[in-house]
Amino acid sequence: MKASSSRLQALRDAVNHVHFNRFRFWFQLAAFVLFVYGGYLAIDLGSRLPFFTCGYNQEGRAGVCYLLPLQHQLSLPWARLFSYAGIAVLTGLLVFALWFIVLNKGWCGFVCPLGTVQDWLTSLRRRLGIRYSTYSQGQFAQLTKIKYLLLALMILIPLGIGGGLFSHSMSPPFCLICPARMILPMFTGDFSQFTIDFSSKAALVMTALGISITALFLVGSFVKKRFFCFFCPMSALHYLISKPALLKLKKDGSKCTRCGDCYNVCDMEIKEIADDIKNTNIMTDDCTMCLKCVASCPETGALKATFAGIPIFESTEAGFIKRMGKGIHHGK
Repeated sequence: MKASSSRLQALRDAVNHVHFNRFRFWFQLAAFVLFVYGGYLAIDLGSRLPFFTCGYNQEGRAGVCYLLPLQHQLSLPWARLFSYAGIAVLTGLLVFALWFIVLNKGWCGFVCPLGTVQDWLTSLRRRLGIRYSTYSQGQFAQLTKIKYLLLALMILIPLGIGGGLFSHSMSPPFCLICPARMILPMFTGDFSQFTIDFSSKAALVMTALGISITALFLVGSFVKKRFFCFFCPMSALHYLISKPALLKLKKDGSKCTRCGDCYNVCDMEIKEIADDIKNTNIMTDDCTMCLKCVASCPETGALKATFAGIPIFESTEAGFIKRMGKGIHHGK
């Protein structure tokens, strides 16, 4: 019994002391290769995935982001949508939720290809020695509302299409403006999405807007960490169903010294991660659960990631000292 307990503790120590930045880099790279190129190996994980693996990446994709089929379903004629077809919508949402419950918003921080591209742009900026820009707290408070507005429009516009209020040229509305539609196929040599559709006024506006937003994504992600994640409707949808998720981010406020190290490494500039010492569950709607805050915390047990209530990665003083020697980037 003692030997088993000793081995378990040794495993926990190994995880808590891991070179986190290196681990996360290789995990993200493996996920990127799987979901951008897995289709070439006939891998298909379905069309209800809780992150951006773009359906427009025709040959390379190993699955499809749930937002694409959701918009198509919601744009069905109302007579069909609010009858038997509604069962398909609910079934799809259930499958999406089951995928999501496993990793919570860790899908954003570790798996999402579009999030990985943003991290690569941040790495490029850092190597060039260019400091990133930050938002004021007032700007931050306003930005956090945009993803909910986009989520609402992503639902209401397809419903309007099904009811004959909007043109079918606007469908699927979010996918037409999502930067993943152009950027992810590009990694498989497909640049066909970099076009403007002149077939109708609605198509012209939507595709032109898509190109503009993609350009903004590339520039914005270079100067601000995880720029697009502030506006992501998938992130908003995640947060709305996050309570039953198995992966949690926890904080023991009694051990927090409010040193600010966690805030300094937070890509999403979430001040509550450092300031909130009352709440145990501190995952906010902007959090991507990248767990960089846990890795950067010097106080043993102050921050931890748990899976089904079991701690799987915990801040420790020894782990912090080890990672500092291997280059945790504070405020960069």
